[in-house]
Amino acid sequence: MTDNHVVRAEAAGLLLAAGGGTRLGGRPKALLTHRGRPLVEHAAGVLRAAGCGRVHVVLGARADEVGRRAELSGCVVVGNPDWAEGMGSSLRAGLASLAGTGARAALVTLVDQPGVGPAAVARVLAAYEDEESLVSAAYDGVRGHPVLFGAAHWAGVARTATGDRGARAYLAAHEAGIRLVECADVADPYDIDTEADLRRLE
Repeated sequence: MTDNHVVRAEAAGLLLAAGGGTRLGGRPKALLTHRGRPLVEHAAGVLRAAGCGRVHVVLGARADEVGRRAELSGCVVVGNPDWAEGMGSSLRAGLASLAGTGARAALVTLVDQPGVGPAAVARVLAAYEDEESLVSAAYDGVRGHPVLFGAAHWAGVARTATGDRGARAYLAAHEAGIRLVECADVADPYDIDTEADLRRLE
């Protein structure tokens, strides 16, 4: 367990919010409304509330509009011109943006999981120890988001992050080294993927 002040300084929040929402008729998930504000704004707020001192937000589809409509002050906005290639390109862009910032870990969250709030993110953050840390939230024992990657893992994640698989291949190859943090009692990791899922937004 690491001191909270150290965690704030060394572990950055990385929000992946670049997708075009193809299954939602081309509506970027970042712009969906949740609690009266764009979903990306809510998700960035979750990272801050959980204790991330630095938050990087990766935008892609309709990034200019997202920037106008969402209040993301205090965040570093990272543009991903290759967003249409899938989540892997956003993960690579986000990790690259952390180079030289002093961050020693990246806590990765997805914009379309509003049921994952500050309590779950804070639990995963609290498990950070050093650059070798590899931590994942778990829901009834099943690995999910958020996931924390110590800086020692960034190059390997970037090499294997292709298409919409994100870090899946890297995590599968390093399964034995992942510390799971149970979060089912404080979060519900559903995705907003289809029209039917929109009812979950408030």
